[in-house]
Amino acid sequence: MTIEKMDLDCVDDVLVIENLSFPVPWSRAAFVQELKGNRLARYVAAKADGRVVGYAGMWMVIDEAHITNIAVHPEYRGQGIGSKLLERLIEIALEEGVDNMTLEVRVSNEIAQGLYKKYGFSVMGIRKEYYLDNREDAFIMWKRNIKSSFKKV
Repeated sequence: MTIEKMDLDCVDDVLVIENLSFPVPWSRAAFVQELKGNRLARYVAAKADGRVVGYAGMWMVIDEAHITNIAVHPEYRGQGIGSKLLERLIEIALEEGVDNMTLEVRVSNEIAQGLYKKYGFSVMGIRKEYYLDNREDAFIMWKRNIKSSFKKV
């Protein structure tokens, strides 16, 4: 498996994963806009067996990185791909001089929360009724001082 910069050739595979992973998936147009038109966006893809099996993205906003999404194809979950994707996002943030990262995660998504906690993210707040599909709350998680605390797991 390799982790590479995501490009437009990845979008078809990413859409499959997106639709299998989220109740309100992003559209093709949203991913194309992220890759072609959003200068703040950084996206990576995990590739195995000749296809994209996971992806992750973030926005670099001033002095922080905001993780927008991480997803792994259901057939490839439990193999550490999510960890590798998150590690690569952290590395990119460090390469670009950013020392703080944030994200939102469903309160019910304990697996994702466990991944983020493994890398030093902490719940710092809550966004009430953040998710449109079921009005579920989101935890706001932060990882501060990544320069001094990042270790690959």
